[in-house]
Amino acid sequence: MSSLPTHWLALVAVVFLLGLKHGLDPDHLAAIDGLTRFNAKRRPRLSRWSGLLFSAGHGVVVTLVAIAVATMATRWHAPQWLENAGTWISIGFLTLLGAANLAAVARTPRGEVVRAAGIRSRLFERLTRAEHPVLIAAVGAAFAISFDTISQAVMFSITGSNLAGWLFAALLGVVFTAGMIATDALSGLWVSHLLRRADARAAAASRLMSLAIAFTSLAIAALAAARQ
Repeated sequence: MSSLPTHWLALVAVVFLLGLKHGLDPDHLAAIDGLTRFNAKRRPRLSRWSGLLFSAGHGVVVTLVAIAVATMATRWHAPQWLENAGTWISIGFLTLLGAANLAAVARTPRGEVVRAAGIRSRLFERLTRAEHPVLIAAVGAAFAISFDTISQAVMFSITGSNLAGWLFAALLGVVFTAGMIATDALSGLWVSHLLRRADARAAAASRLMSLAIAFTSLAIAALAAARQ
């Protein structure tokens, strides 16, 4: 995060990409999977948009954190130990998530849809039984209260406020949310599509997605560890 650009347009682009990447967090995918499945028969129309609602609630917290940090910080820079701690916590979580998704693929019989595995989604499994738009957004907000999410918001907020004040930091929170909504909304629509097509192709696609999550998580963790 220390290498965030200081030109406003480049910073906006990078924060949007960070939002896209954050939306692909395995815990996001697992939570959206659970919310979409829970509402598939009860409220099919709502089920399709579980990802969008989840990320909207998540983004509200990110934006509020960005505003709070920007209004309190002037020319403050995060200490190196905070960046290092955040990196190693992320490496640990990514490794666990990669292993959990490989295990999910291994224990799911062929021909059945694989459920994406996540750490927080397992700890808060009951939260994914929400069947109202506001409650789904609230689940997304609850998932935002984590070191990884808050640290990202803090980093781009400080850079943004140092560059152009707290309003720009707030705008960056909205930009981050827009990127996250793009990937999370697609995730919800994709899971909904798989559930409507409970056939061999859907099962194969879900297996491929879980494997992709697993290997991507492990690869990012290995790359981050190698750079330390």
